[in-house]
Amino acid sequence: MRALTIDVKESAGRILCCTIFRPGGRKLLAKGHVLSDEDVRLLETEGMGQVWVTELEDGEIGEDDAVMTVAGAMCCGSVEIRLAAGGRANLIATESCCALIDDELLKQINCTSSVVIATVPNFRYVRAGERLATIKSAPFAVAQAQLEAVLSILNERGPILQARPIRDGGVAVLFSDPVHGDRARTLFENILRTRLEHFDATVRYALSSVEDEDQVSRALGHLLRAKPSVILVASTTAPAGPEDVIGRAMTKVGAHIERFLAPVEPGNLMLMGYKNEVPIISAPCCYRSAKANVLDLLLPPVLAKYRISGWEIACLGHGGLLG
Repeated sequence: MRALTIDVKESAGRILCCTIFRPGGRKLLAKGHVLSDEDVRLLETEGMGQVWVTELEDGEIGEDDAVMTVAGAMCCGSVEIRLAAGGRANLIATESCCALIDDELLKQINCTSSVVIATVPNFRYVRAGERLATIKSAPFAVAQAQLEAVLSILNERGPILQARPIRDGGVAVLFSDPVHGDRARTLFENILRTRLEHFDATVRYALSSVEDEDQVSRALGHLLRAKPSVILVASTTAPAGPEDVIGRAMTKVGAHIERFLAPVEPGNLMLMGYKNEVPIISAPCCYRSAKANVLDLLLPPVLAKYRISGWEIACLGHGGLLG
């Protein structure tokens, strides 16, 4: 890329090296703008005879083409790519979704010298019209070899960002208490419904149960037959481990225990399992308060039908201190 000063009449198709202002400070044309014939006439009207521009050399790609190419290769799902000023492309959610981010791949791409990418955090719930990520190029142009290196990594490893839609937020809830299940329902139901509404989800099925292994397993069996997106166990007691009542009941209905303990505060004593494709989440004490807790990290991926693993839950520790 080289910069040069040329006659305004010859500047169409060139890229401005600096922002041009009218007398008084009002912006006329922005840095990085590709001059059109209409721009040339405008500059002549403003009394300009020369302009400072840049032009691409062999082996270079313009900033707009570079970011749009990377944007198309780095994402999939419910996302729209929009070009913005100054060598930038924004990824916008086209419907409510969960953002799934390959953090290691993102770091690898950002170590290159051609483009940088900023995304929302992994598992973030994003509403339609909100920004998921932005891609920014080095000013004016990038070396074609650097761009091809980035694309080669993406072609080999796959997308950095997946916008996974949340279309069916039907949730099942089991309220449990050692004495009377309806006590848990009275304590937790309003706060739980408010939390779910934030994620465009609703309580479609709800049962109450005394916290007894047989009764809890029987209630879980009823809820599983309804095929919800997720079953939330809202208990008034905190488990000491998977061997306690809730964990034994989950095992009794054939669920696989995926993870006990989350590096998230509040929400350390989370217990999560799967019965086939249906996640079952016990998060004691997280239903009492509307403040952010482990449920706010787990609900977006499970509502988007993403099978979050015990390893991924273990990785929530970085940023897991929520309050």
